[in-house]
Amino acid sequence: MEKKLRVAVLGGTGMVGQRFISLLENHPWFTVTTIAASPRSAGKTYEEAVADRWKLESPMPEAVKNLVVKNVNEVEAVSADVDFTFSAVDMSKDEIRAIEEAYAKAETPVVSNNSAHRWTPDVPMVVPELNPQHFDIIPDQKKRLGTNNGFIAVKPNCSIQSYTPALTAWMDFEPYEVVASTYQAISGAGKTFREWPEMEGNIIPFINGEEEKSEKEPLKIWGHIENGEIVPAASPKITCQCIRVPILNGHTAAAFVKFRKKATKEELIEALQSFSGEPQKLALPSAPKQFIQYFTEDDRPQVAKDVDYERGMGISIGRLREDTIYDWKFVGLSHNTLRGAAGGAVLSAELLKAKGYLHEK
Repeated sequence: MEKKLRVAVLGGTGMVGQRFISLLENHPWFTVTTIAASPRSAGKTYEEAVADRWKLESPMPEAVKNLVVKNVNEVEAVSADVDFTFSAVDMSKDEIRAIEEAYAKAETPVVSNNSAHRWTPDVPMVVPELNPQHFDIIPDQKKRLGTNNGFIAVKPNCSIQSYTPALTAWMDFEPYEVVASTYQAISGAGKTFREWPEMEGNIIPFINGEEEKSEKEPLKIWGHIENGEIVPAASPKITCQCIRVPILNGHTAAAFVKFRKKATKEELIEALQSFSGEPQKLALPSAPKQFIQYFTEDDRPQVAKDVDYERGMGISIGRLREDTIYDWKFVGLSHNTLRGAAGGAVLSAELLKAKGYLHEK
């Protein structure tokens, strides 16, 4: 049996860090050997550091309870005994950029859930089914960093997972204009209802920075590599509203699309259902077998019934119908902390390992 790669979770005490640790319990390729967090948590066992702040419904894995938390700022000490890291640190963007680059320069690859490096031109921002070819930029990034092994790869914003996969599946029909409204769960803010009781029965029509990310990040995913940089695509143009709703997990999107090439409803549904990527071909451990499912029922997808589709790693689409102003409209749903956050990063790491970018030091 192949030896598992040793993983550090940076920012392991927060909600996304906890999700990483939960997902990596009994993972066939990776094992958590190090947890790093802020100086105030360093020196405590993980169980002591988290205390009553464990936010997931599943219990804390026994294997990590007695790991002594390290100071995330002590890069060499954290890097010494691991093969790569998952990053979910809670810092300013400038601090995140600096610390993730420090780990990469310490020859410890970083697979990040954070947004700080999403627009660094030679950092791949990947949804593994949509743009795995962007990992080809890593050798150029290593040249810039002066590393042999270290690099940074990131995953995109959680909200775009609910509509970008459908648009990618429809690229043959040349979508060129999109209006999307996303209805986003409170766990996207790292909160539970216990911590954010004012969200019960409430809607907040603003999420700081989310609309800009939702409009621009798909364009980088659809971009191409040129002269050692990822050049974003020019279209489709996207305008977006992002709304916080009283749901724990699951981001829903209502989207309207204009296409340059005419398509029938049957053709669009077939394109969704037949769409797959490298994770499916390689049968990666976290990959959904069916990436996108389509519902014919008028009242689906629903968060309560569908958010955990394919262990939270699949995308659900429904209510595809012709529009009076745009060509077509639809509703999408994705699990924001699984596909949209830690799970998407774990799947990216699996693909990076399959491509030879992650290996034992």
